Amino acid sequence: MFSAIYIEKEIQSHERVREILSRFPDIPHISCKRYGEIFNRKGQNFRLQKKFPALILAKKYGNLVLTSPKGYGFEEGASYYFSHMLNCVYDCRYCFLQGMYRSANYVLFINYEDFEAEVESSIKSTSAPAVFYSGYDCDSLALEPVSKFCEYFLPVFRRNSNAIIEIRTKSTQIRSLLDTDSMQNCIIAMSFTAHDANKEFEHRVPSIAKRVEALQKLQQAGWSIALRFEPIIWEQKLIENYQILFDEIFSSINASKVHTASIGEFRMPTGFYKNIVKLYFDEPLYARETKMEDGMITLVGDNNDPIQELEQLLLGYISPEQYYRCA
Repeated sequence: MFSAIYIEKEIQSHERVREILSRFPDIPHISCKRYGEIFNRKGQNFRLQKKFPALILAKKYGNLVLTSPKGYGFEEGASYYFSHMLNCVYDCRYCFLQGMYRSANYVLFINYEDFEAEVESSIKSTSAPAVFYSGYDCDSLALEPVSKFCEYFLPVFRRNSNAIIEIRTKSTQIRSLLDTDSMQNCIIAMSFTAHDANKEFEHRVPSIAKRVEALQKLQQAGWSIALRFEPIIWEQKLIENYQILFDEIFSSINASKVHTASIGEFRMPTGFYKNIVKLYFDEPLYARETKMEDGMITLVGDNNDPIQELEQLLLGYISPEQYYRCA
């Protein structure tokens, strides 16, 4: 799974670190002073490193809980996000992380107790319901057998029932969820693209059928689920392809009990996009016509506004109250 494991010296004796290292005794364990020595060094090639990434165990200082970007999620009072991990185990060609970071290695911050303290402080600081998004800089479930993120943080939100946590994912690693009692203030939000985009751009990602099956099991077990249809990447027969996807999903789950469903187009900060174009100069996705607005790159499609068509299509399955457009 990992080419090596780097460990910050400060946390080498941490119980969480010792437990992770014991799972991987046969790969190199290498000490470092700070994770940035490995993660931020110059001359790295994200594309090559992605084939054999290392795991870096580190401690995060400061900015553990941040205000969510505008338009990131559903409207529900105060909105925050926190990232216990940097980078994703999947290899989606459209992912902004490959333009954001120099390294494809995974950084796992193991000081969960510090994250917990800031989460609870943020909850207490607002009288409105607080929403916390996990999965902005990583996939929160994909590495669950190693990170045990949900195992640790679900009890935190179980005792803070006035706050909501959304776990955004493409993973089918749901055993830890099925092995515990469901909680209505935890939302498992699964991301999808249509089949053609899935095959072309979403490398290493579980199949659509497997993800739908995971959602079905979670919903049957009492978990609150959500659907994230993003990024929308213009393609031939776009509407027809999403009709097939929606039929597949909603024939397996109870649409009336879906927490929310959202649609979001391909959008990326200009700097990240330029970095990715240099990295994947032979990727057809980055040879497409684009437009820039407010520092963000979007793709130019043949249709004036296919998002509106997709919204109308989706609203044939869910109510308007369940829908929002991701900015």
